[in-house]
Amino acid sequence: MLETLGNDNLVALGIFLALWLIFEIVIDHSPLRFKSLTGQMAFKRREWMLVMADRDLRIIDTSILAGLQQGAAFFGSASLLGIGGCFALLGATDNVVQIHRDLPLDTEFTRALWEAKVLGLIAILGYSFFKFGWSYRLFNYCSIIIGSVPHKDDAELEKRRKVALQAAEINTYAARHFTAGLRGTFFALAYLGWFVGPATLIVTTLLVIVVLVRRQFFSYSLSVLSD
Repeated sequence: MLETLGNDNLVALGIFLALWLIFEIVIDHSPLRFKSLTGQMAFKRREWMLVMADRDLRIIDTSILAGLQQGAAFFGSASLLGIGGCFALLGATDNVVQIHRDLPLDTEFTRALWEAKVLGLIAILGYSFFKFGWSYRLFNYCSIIIGSVPHKDDAELEKRRKVALQAAEINTYAARHFTAGLRGTFFALAYLGWFVGPATLIVTTLLVIVVLVRRQFFSYSLSVLSD
């Protein structure tokens, strides 16, 4: 398989994976995570659950969670559709090879290379699907924990806050997996550049990272939360 890809493709693929990993570490595991948009929203989720603990009528909270679940379900379904489309591409390999031969392109193109690229895209979309699926499940768990938060007349403030913070932690963890799945979808778009060539893959990867960094650290939404 590695010999099929060639040195240029291997270098481009390595840069793609390395940049994705570095971005993931910076956003999710470095001290900068507290200054990102995702980190600020994690604080808001804690505030939300603490407010919920003092609210007897919690229909609004369950409605918000239902909306979050629907978002995870939508992107999970979209990932499955993308995987199905990739398998359709594998079935049309001969047609793709013939079309490429008819075009005035100098880039190397073989059946094995095309199949390797499509299989890589399937792997990325599969990763995103599992992230969205687990996020959906975690939001469901959060709903159950919210249902276990005692009402004001049934328990002291400390007990209510303790259970509410458990719900906040599960909520934040679910959002983290949802964000990872969405990030996988964005990098899948960058990965499409590899179908043009290894240099294009590097360029599209850098463009996606620039967009994601801007949204996390320099967006208007972050400035609103910071204020």
